[in-house]
Amino acid sequence: MPHPQLMTLQQWTGPARWRAVLPHSCAQHAVIWLTRGQGRCLLDGRRRGIGVHNAICIPAGHLFAIDPGAQTFGLVCLVPPGGPVLMPDEPQLLRIRDTRAQADLTALLDAMQREQNDAARFADEALTAHASLLTVWLRRAMIAQEAPTDTEKAADRLVAAYAALLERDFASGKVMQDYARELGVTPTHLTRSCKASAGMTASALLTGRILHAALDLLETGDYAAKQIATTLGFRSAAYFSRFIQHHTGQTPSTLRRAARRAPELAG
Repeated sequence: MPHPQLMTLQQWTGPARWRAVLPHSCAQHAVIWLTRGQGRCLLDGRRRGIGVHNAICIPAGHLFAIDPGAQTFGLVCLVPPGGPVLMPDEPQLLRIRDTRAQADLTALLDAMQREQNDAARFADEALTAHASLLTVWLRRAMIAQEAPTDTEKAADRLVAAYAALLERDFASGKVMQDYARELGVTPTHLTRSCKASAGMTASALLTGRILHAALDLLETGDYAAKQIATTLGFRSAAYFSRFIQHHTGQTPSTLRRAARRAPELAG
């Protein structure tokens, strides 16, 4: 059974910037602890600033993006879903001001790092135990966090619902207007709400999620462009190719060749 693992933020996001900054989801739960620098993140449709001593919890399958600055450093704990470790149901951004809480989290992550590096017997059990303690820390920090005002809740509720629908159906071929209709609002109202919460239009949020999935399939899989187009709900391979070229300036085949050359050059 998969066990929790620890890595740096840079290792997790990888060298390709689009993997972090375009809206997407992770198959595992992720807990990020930032110890240097600042940047921005998108959690369930709400864009927020992030910085030192911020803890970010992203449950598996939730829409997010992260744009760390060049000097940002942090650790990421990945926890497999469906296991014994209990995680929050919704994404969390916790600004930890209490020095004891900061020290406690750092100590937990240090202990996980030692277990992972030493690879001693029963390390997988130890890592799972430490991850369980990490989620206890998270729940305590969530209780200590200031609750959002009713105004803030009202402003973000619609965009969070849109983000959840988008993550579920982004490959269905639906357009933004379809989501607005399903949410019972006008496209104009949905776009206005997304601009206020996410800093981008509702259509841009949808486009970003589709683009991330398309680039991932192009760079990591062997599917033909026609198959990817069908998988992501495009009307035709030609339309898919125009979409990729419009947003990246390159054709799907060019992107795929470049991705396959990169490991060779690095070696």
